This record gives sequence, C-alpha cells and structure tokens, in this order.
Amino acid sequence: MTLGFAGARQQTELCNESLMLEKLPACGKSFEEMMKKVDSKKWCNLTEFIMYYDNFTQCTEREANNASCFWPNPLAEGFITGIHKQFFSNCTSEKVHWEDPPDEILITLILIPVMLTCAMITLVVWCSKRSDILV
Repeated sequence: MTLGFAGARQQTELCNESLMLEKLPACGKSFEEMMKKVDSKKWCNLTEFIMYYDNFTQCTEREANNASCFWPNPLAEGFITGIHKQFFSNCTSEKVHWEDPPDEILITLILIPVMLTCAMITLVVWCSKRSDILV
C-alpha cells in the first residue's frame, strides 16, 4: 500500500507545469484558427463548432498528459477559462419568456383530448351494455 501512495506522489511531482503552460497556447491557437471558419454570430450555438471544441479539449488533455500532469488541473482549467472568455463571453443564458398560444390553438388543444375522452367513455358504456351481441 505504501508503494501505491509513493507512486501517486511521484507522479504528481513529475508534472512539468512550465512545459504544459508552454504547449497549451498551441491548442488555443489551433482552436482560434478553426473558429475563424464559424460566423461569430453562431459562436453561441454549440452545434456549429462542437468538433472544433472537441479537438481543443483533446489537445489540452494530450499536452497536459505529455507534461506528466493530470487533466484537468487548475492551470489547464485557467487556460480553458481564458479561451471561454475570449470566444463565449457574449453567450449569456437568457431566460425564455413563455406565453400562451393564440386562443384558437389553445381551445383546439384542450377540446381534442376532452372529445376523445368522451368518445371513449361512450364507446365503453355502449359496448358493456351490448356484451351479449359482441360475444
């Protein structure tokens, strides 16, 4: 058991943070180049750039691992947060303002299930009274 703790401790000491911080900007630069292909008005729509963002996160993870660092770690998270501020600072989650549909649609949406329920009840009552014919 002591060996396990020593191995974990040794792996944390081997983390070359300066190497990781030196390599992470290349991931950011690559992401920036890919994001130039996306209209800036669509930067808040994740489906427009999900593949680019996946490549970016894989790159940061790879560089952290190459520097013998865990991922995510506070330094990598700080770098990723910087990228988020650069590209997604205007992407606020706006509260959706819900409003009722027009009266014609609302009445239809209410009446259809009510009428179907009445029709099913009528059918069940009618069939139960005429069970001698149906058997």
